[in-house]
Amino acid sequence: MKTFQLNLFCAVSFAALVLTGCSNNEPVVKIQPATPMTPTNQTPTALPPAASNTNDVAVITTSEGVMVLEFYPEVAPHHVANFEKLARAGFYDGTAFHRVIPGFMIQGGDPNTKNEAAKDTWGMGGPGYTVDAEFNAKHHARGILSMARSSDPNSAGSQFFICQADCGQLDGQYTVFGNLIKGFDVLDKIATTPTESPDRPLKRVNIDSIKIVPADSIK
Repeated sequence: MKTFQLNLFCAVSFAALVLTGCSNNEPVVKIQPATPMTPTNQTPTALPPAASNTNDVAVITTSEGVMVLEFYPEVAPHHVANFEKLARAGFYDGTAFHRVIPGFMIQGGDPNTKNEAAKDTWGMGGPGYTVDAEFNAKHHARGILSMARSSDPNSAGSQFFICQADCGQLDGQYTVFGNLIKGFDVLDKIATTPTESPDRPLKRVNIDSIKIVPADSIK
C-alpha cells in the first residue's frame, strides 16, 4: 500500500511525482516510496452501496474545535457512502490530522494515527479496501472535502483532506465529495499549527469523533 499523500502537479509533469502547495512559496516535498500497509486493529470490510441522496452532515469534533461538512452524493455517491459508513462505525474516532500545510489543506483519516508510538507509519493506513475514483466537475475551493489517494487513481480508502485555500490544480485528479459549511476558524487554526517533517503537527490535532447527523439538527 502506498502512502496516501496528495500528488500535486502545479508546474511539473505527472512523471515528476512531487507535492507542492497552492503558492509559489510552498516548499516541494518528494512523494514517499511505496511501503507495505501497516496493520491496524480495524477489520477490513466491503465497500457499502452508493449513496443516492442524503440530508445528513458530518460533525467533526477535534481538539481545536468543531467543523461541519455537507456531502455531494450526486457526484460522488460511493465516496459519501464510504465516509458515512466509516464514521458511523467509529473508525475515525481517536485518529488525528497527521498532515497540515498552511495555504493548502489539512489531511486526516488514517487509523494508524491512533498510535502515537508509530508516527513513521502515519499516512499509510486505511480501511482494508479501496474506492474507485469518482472525479467530477466540483472545484477544489476553500473548504472542499476531498479524498486522499496514492499515485493510483483508484486507491482511496479512508484518508481525506479539507482545502484551506483554493487549489484548482487538484481538480479532476481527486474526488470531491463534500464541503465545509461551519467551522472555518477551526480549519484555519489546524492548518496553521506548527509542524515538523513531514508536515506533521508538533502538537497532536485529535479527531475526537465524526458523527453523521441530520442537517436540520445543526443550528
